[in-house]
Amino acid sequence: MKGPTLLASNLIRLKNLQLTGKLVSEELMLGIHASKRSGIGVEFEQYRHYEPGDDPKRIDWKLFARTNKHLIRESSTESDRQVRFVLDLSGSMNYAENGVSRLQYAQILLASLAYLGYVQNDQMSLYTLQTGSVQTVVAAGASSSGKQAFQKILVGLEKTVAGGTWFPVDHHSLKFPEFQSRNTEQFIFVTDLLQVGEEWLNFIKSLASPRREIVVFQILGDQEMDFNLKGFYRFKDLETGREIELDAESVREKFMESSGSYLKKLKEDLQIPYVHLVQARLSDPLGMVLKSFLTKRKG
Repeated sequence: MKGPTLLASNLIRLKNLQLTGKLVSEELMLGIHASKRSGIGVEFEQYRHYEPGDDPKRIDWKLFARTNKHLIRESSTESDRQVRFVLDLSGSMNYAENGVSRLQYAQILLASLAYLGYVQNDQMSLYTLQTGSVQTVVAAGASSSGKQAFQKILVGLEKTVAGGTWFPVDHHSLKFPEFQSRNTEQFIFVTDLLQVGEEWLNFIKSLASPRREIVVFQILGDQEMDFNLKGFYRFKDLETGREIELDAESVREKFMESSGSYLKKLKEDLQIPYVHLVQARLSDPLGMVLKSFLTKRKG
């Protein structure tokens, strides 16, 4: 599977999170043109195939051991950032279209980013947000890099189950474990960003700082964006369980107006220092979404 064929619907059939993450990230490594500075927390460097005349010393032998491919890395500098992955596990992450749930899409996306971090020896940790609290799945620490950290994150992702709500009464009550380091850190959120008030917005703003950068992947379905439904449907709130039956065509205009207004305002509100928003649909190829992230980081 190459390029645009790396759809979540195809990858899910493999039933192997490690393989899917590896496929997406390796495709990306050979295709993206980025800064020579390393680390997904900064910008991902470019890899290319070894060619006659290249100095063999420039081959990334660690990557060769994992991929059996002779790849030249444009810079030998390794990342020293702490990358914290944060997965929304509220009930709305169970929303699905064409056999792909938001949670499954998020799992593959994070597995792909974790593989990139593994290749570059990033320090990585994993957290989930559910029922008003932060749960540590893989803790940060001096030994949180390399293959061991990657494997722990995969195991943690495979065990995740979405349900209920996540937002607290006060976002100040949400605390991530402190990790003493002189290095800057990056939080990568994967969520639908659906909120009752402005709990997501306030939470993200409270975290962003010169030493802490925030990247938010907002995953939405095509129907959530386009609402091309006809006839009567029973709509269910996946977090509260409330149901309502409506004629889809009669509410489409109002839905599109409200949805468009919300997404536009959210995008504007998150145009703040040290915050990057990447919006994606469940039908978007994973590689395309990650390339959007890395290109935006470079810019």
